Amino acid sequence: MVYIYPTSPFASKQRRRWANQMAVTDFFAGEIATELLKMLINITRKACLCKPSAEQLIVTINELLPIITEIKYSGVELTAIRQQQLDKISRALHDGHELAGKVLNSSRWNVYKNLQLSRKMDKVEKKISRFVQGPIHAHVLADVHHARFEASERFDRIEGSNRRLEQRLESMIIGGAGEGWWSEEAVKMNEEEMYEGNLVKIGMELGKRKVKHMIFDNDDSVVIGINGIGGSGKTTLVREICRDDEVQSYYNNRIFFVTVSQSPNVEQLRQKIWGFLSESRFNGCSDIVPQWTIGYNNLNTVVPTLVVLDDVWSLQVLQQLIFKVPGCKTLVVSRIKFPSSVLNSSYELELLREEDAISLFCHTVYGRTSIPPGADEDLIKQVVEKCKGLPLALKVIGASLRDQSEKYWIGAKNRLSRAEPICENHETELLNRMKLSIDYLSEKVRNCFLDLGSFPEDKKIPLDVLINIWTELHDIDEEEAFAILFELSNKNLVTLVNDSRAGDRYSSYYDISVSQHDVLRDLAIHMSSLESVNQRKRMVMARREIRVPKEWERNAEKPFLARIVSVHTGEMREMDWVKMEFPKAEVLILNFDSTDYFLPPFIENMPKLRALVLINYSTKTAELHNLSVLGSLANLRSLWFEKVTIPQLPKKTILPLANLRKISLLLCKINLQDQSELDFSHLFPRLTELTMDHCIEMTILPSSICHVKTLRSLNITNCESLEELSFDFGKLILLQFLRVYACPKLKMLPIGIKNLIWLEHIDISQCVNLHCLNEEIGGCLSLKEIDMHECPQIKRLPKSANGLRSLRRVICDEEVSWQWKEMEQDLPGLCVQVAEQCFDLDWLTE
Repeated sequence: MVYIYPTSPFASKQRRRWANQMAVTDFFAGEIATELLKMLINITRKACLCKPSAEQLIVTINELLPIITEIKYSGVELTAIRQQQLDKISRALHDGHELAGKVLNSSRWNVYKNLQLSRKMDKVEKKISRFVQGPIHAHVLADVHHARFEASERFDRIEGSNRRLEQRLESMIIGGAGEGWWSEEAVKMNEEEMYEGNLVKIGMELGKRKVKHMIFDNDDSVVIGINGIGGSGKTTLVREICRDDEVQSYYNNRIFFVTVSQSPNVEQLRQKIWGFLSESRFNGCSDIVPQWTIGYNNLNTVVPTLVVLDDVWSLQVLQQLIFKVPGCKTLVVSRIKFPSSVLNSSYELELLREEDAISLFCHTVYGRTSIPPGADEDLIKQVVEKCKGLPLALKVIGASLRDQSEKYWIGAKNRLSRAEPICENHETELLNRMKLSIDYLSEKVRNCFLDLGSFPEDKKIPLDVLINIWTELHDIDEEEAFAILFELSNKNLVTLVNDSRAGDRYSSYYDISVSQHDVLRDLAIHMSSLESVNQRKRMVMARREIRVPKEWERNAEKPFLARIVSVHTGEMREMDWVKMEFPKAEVLILNFDSTDYFLPPFIENMPKLRALVLINYSTKTAELHNLSVLGSLANLRSLWFEKVTIPQLPKKTILPLANLRKISLLLCKINLQDQSELDFSHLFPRLTELTMDHCIEMTILPSSICHVKTLRSLNITNCESLEELSFDFGKLILLQFLRVYACPKLKMLPIGIKNLIWLEHIDISQCVNLHCLNEEIGGCLSLKEIDMHECPQIKRLPKSANGLRSLRRVICDEEVSWQWKEMEQDLPGLCVQVAEQCFDLDWLTE
């Protein structure tokens, strides 16, 4: 070990080295302390300024976020990239707003936390700054480019319209004061073009393509019709066609658009159309006024021209406005289906599919053609579903819901379910515009239309039910009721389903049904509900409810004066009904879906009831209770039961229903063998028509039914268990119509059929095990029609068939058709029709 003393030279040198090292260390330690102090000062300052910065950031975000939101929902469809950028900056703004809130809520002495929050705020500010200084300028440039292009296109269209207007004004002016009709029409057209220019033409391509093909057809003097329900977009479609470049080029801009309306000045319209046609051919010699009887038919110069007659309401008016000029085609736009004797071809405008309906609705509500992120997709689809693809309904209801809260949307959906207007705009813009079609109807036809609102939405209405109601309520016969139905169908106010034989004298009404658009049903209910509930002619439950409406219950102390009462519920017990009086009710419609149903006791308080309709929409048949209440209906004339189990009829509690004419039992469980002791002729002494369809448990027709001598029409169809008809069948001496089709176990017609001397029509089609036509068939001297198609077991015809001198029509399979054709010499006027096989599964949708 070596000791170094202080006096040593080496020790002095070592001390100086240590002193120098400590000086350097002190120097660097001082610098570090200084920098650390500066950093701590900056951190403290930054932490202290964190809250004011947060407040300023909130102000900036609150100013910028609404602008970004406005851009996103401005009504202009954005590209995916731009939409993504805007969504990204929107999230950044929301995150910044949330971050600033955290800063304001943090303690000012928590320096470390405030420092972290401050750094995050710096990142948000940089992100916002980069967007404002970068992509947003590109957005602006793109918008300027689009605006310039659209403005240029619109100015070109206006300039072209003005140029055509100047040419027409130079060539012709009609009117004493120098005001020309060309000016009026052109200005109106320009205004509508400018208004509709911003609307998205959704779901039009198919219709546009079909109509363009029709108007490009080479045939001369063609009249083309476009028809559809009110509000379906007919006028919008035809204006889009008129603006189409191919159409304008084909007709060299010689297109004349005129609105006819409900109360037109026909003579003035004829002058306008003639002025257009003559100007197109005589280079401006428009002062030539034709002699209407011969003048316009003598033009031989072929100049392609298109005349568009919009909003035509009358066939008589239309016939006066059609000019048979070579090269001229007339496009007729109407809510009415005009006959083929006037139209060479026609196109019925289809309603929008679900995808297109959602696009149009979202464009109206949000300014984009898709459901925006964060919106309640299910609620939107539920509201769109209520519009049933009708463009006008989608636009009006969409505009009413724009910028509304979710609770308002839910309330609107519920009001639509009750067929109530959701707001004043909905009533004026949609229902009142649809009402134009109804105002044009005669009073009787209008009342028949309003009756259609008594049936549930989205359900087919049995035609037989409708005919019965109309005949009972409006004092008309079946032929007039059918004519009214076709008038409503031609005006696109109803749709006939399975109407291939509709109108046939021998067709079966219950094979045909009627459907109606929900908006038209809502209109019918709305028009029927303008009076107080006690004064209404029609009391209708617009949708299924668990009990009687509270409005009815609150006003039950006073009598209800309705002539039609329509109830739609689920299972109903005796205690669920409310005591009500209906002194003027003539029709009661009970719609329900359950397996147990108690007939309402208030039926006893319907002394004038003439038609009772009971339809179960459940998947299973329902057990009926309180059937004895029907005994009080002395004036009942028509009874329709569907998908119910008929209990054993009480012998004492049901009095004879002396005025009952029609009984229809569809999809009912009924075993009449248990009720063989009942005397049907006593219970129903005036019964003229009995229908049993799909009553699968009925094996034999009770003989007591054959004692109802007033019966004129018997329909036993689709009864798969029916094996035979009664031996007393020949006692139905007044029977005129017999239908026993689609009864696969039926093997022969009953003995005694020769006694049916008034029988006009017999239908045994699809009775696949029926072996033959009885030899007694020759005794039916009044027989006019036999339908025996799809009866493969019938190989030979009876010899007595030669004696059917009144027979005019036979529908059969090809295998036996030659036998009937051999009889044509003996049966003058006979027409043999070979049936085509038809495989129809439409019933599966029910």
